[in-house]
Amino acid sequence: MRLTLYTDFSLRVLLYLANKPEQLVTITELADFYKVSRNHLVKVVHQLGIKGYILTIRGKNGGMKLARLPEEIVIGEVVRTMEPDFDLFECFNRETDACVITQDCRLKSMFFGARNDFLQTLNQYTLADALRPAAQPHEAFKTIPVVNG
Repeated sequence: MRLTLYTDFSLRVLLYLANKPEQLVTITELADFYKVSRNHLVKVVHQLGIKGYILTIRGKNGGMKLARLPEEIVIGEVVRTMEPDFDLFECFNRETDACVITQDCRLKSMFFGARNDFLQTLNQYTLADALRPAAQPHEAFKTIPVVNG
């Protein structure tokens, strides 16, 4: 399974905003930080606003911020909301299924269960779980040599 870049960018936007709770962030700031297309982020931010994850403020001093606390944003919910579909196989969509072995194939139930397990696992985590602790400097992610003695 592979998530779309749309979902990837959605999670990145939310993480960035969660790390700047007292600031309004602009799309240009996000695009520069992540080195991604501003136009693509406009679509992502618009959808995140519609879905109630972020608040957007227009105008010269505008920007965006989280609409909810990071502890209230469930990762599984964001992924389900932002992904266009989870049709791993043609047979997952009854309307478009034209597979000739659908009636005899057992793969669908296996992958259906795996998809549900994947989403259930993500439901156990919130945006807060994905943030590094505020007191931990960014450099802490670099390998620190162990000194014996």
